[in-house]
Amino acid sequence: MGRDKLEDKVLRFVQRHNLLPPGETVIVAVSGGADSVCLLHILATFQRRLGIDLHVAHFNHQLRGAESEADAEYVSRLATSLGIPVIIEAQDTGAYRAERGGSIEEVARELRYAFLARVARDLRAKRIATGHTRDDHVETILMHLLRGTGIIGLRGLLPLAPLPYTSAEAKETDLLVVRPLLNVTREETMSYCRDHRLDPRVDSSNLSLSLFRNRLRLHLLPLLRQYNRNIDQALLRLADIATEAHAFIEHEALKLWTEVARQEDALVRLNKKKLASLPLALQSEILRLALASLVKDVRDIEAQHIKAARRLLSQPAGKRLCLPHNLMCLTGYDYLDIAVITTERPDLLTLCPFPPLTGEFRLNIPGETFLPGWKITAQINVVSPPPYSVTEENNLVAHLDLHKTGTLLFVRKRQPGDRFQPLGMNVPKKLYRFMIDAKIPASWRDHIPVVFSPEHIVWVVGLRIDDRAKVTAETREILRLEFARWP
Repeated sequence: MGRDKLEDKVLRFVQRHNLLPPGETVIVAVSGGADSVCLLHILATFQRRLGIDLHVAHFNHQLRGAESEADAEYVSRLATSLGIPVIIEAQDTGAYRAERGGSIEEVARELRYAFLARVARDLRAKRIATGHTRDDHVETILMHLLRGTGIIGLRGLLPLAPLPYTSAEAKETDLLVVRPLLNVTREETMSYCRDHRLDPRVDSSNLSLSLFRNRLRLHLLPLLRQYNRNIDQALLRLADIATEAHAFIEHEALKLWTEVARQEDALVRLNKKKLASLPLALQSEILRLALASLVKDVRDIEAQHIKAARRLLSQPAGKRLCLPHNLMCLTGYDYLDIAVITTERPDLLTLCPFPPLTGEFRLNIPGETFLPGWKITAQINVVSPPPYSVTEENNLVAHLDLHKTGTLLFVRKRQPGDRFQPLGMNVPKKLYRFMIDAKIPASWRDHIPVVFSPEHIVWVVGLRIDDRAKVTAETREILRLEFARWP
């Protein structure tokens, strides 16, 4: 392919997606390989025409000894020859991995992006240009598919996307990754470099089958092309369809966000009832938006994680789900809380959906009772004809046999020595042991209201009624109690 044809192709792609607006300072990530060298050379050619200011950034992972050092020297010479400032940094990736754990691919990526974020911050840049090609795009789609992705992963690589962060350096910025070569093949970049005698570096680690992406590129894709020689185009079409579908779902989810979600510092609180009433696709997208609002790097959040979080909507209070990046989902009675658990904020592990409860209060039966944080409504319903059918699923509502409970009822928090007979059991049980078995966090237990009569506890609110107060076929009058947060 001729020089002008490839350059024009890249320029049209840049302009169509508005990747490099005039006046921008752009960090070009250059490894020394054909893709990034091709990118740098083309951007240098168009620098004045685009009205952008280029800076080259190269990160030496120190994983290939003298070869890594030679890569850094090559990038430095190339940038200098093009009259573009260059920043080079080296770090022992192997030692960092030994200290922190994880795959070498993930650790190298984390260090590289942290470096790029620091460079961008120092130069007050907002965009980082990378040499990802159409081949990288195809490999990423397939890799996501194999690992178990949802619709968002099927999009593969995007021309313009937020910089994923896995470090404080990246998190503090609002950087964008731009991929001007996403419509260009790897073969085209190599041909461009040959035509311009750029002599790019060859990374020997790209042939190592110990790396997942290399195995996919060298073994799996050639095998798939034997079944469908147009598999690359098929995957790209799938990505286009997924991109369009996700854009629509995301748009609809964002319209509902304020009705369903509330963000408080390092916590997102989702209304369980409202979220559960939405179509599954919108439930999943709102959960993804909640996670992404806390950590931008959600690559490790897979479809199975979202599905597990969605299941929590029907789970009782106190259920937890741990997700990558120290994310924790915790069910309350009305809300699903999602937070990043850190050593600075360990309290987020034990957020309680109930307000503190102090004192003892008599309930107005029938009628309403107001106490700090709660409004309690008591109704008496006559069963006619029996039996009485209970269809409500709200765990802050209880249906009790009025003849068994009486109208002299009180509410307080638990007390030492409390016992009750959980529904379905024929003997009493210590309340503290019941809460432990129900996996109620210790910090929640003194917040949970307990409704009791002069004889015994009749309801541990949100958890279980007492078997001795249950509705039976002989029940003639029903006491319906409902707790609601107030105000």
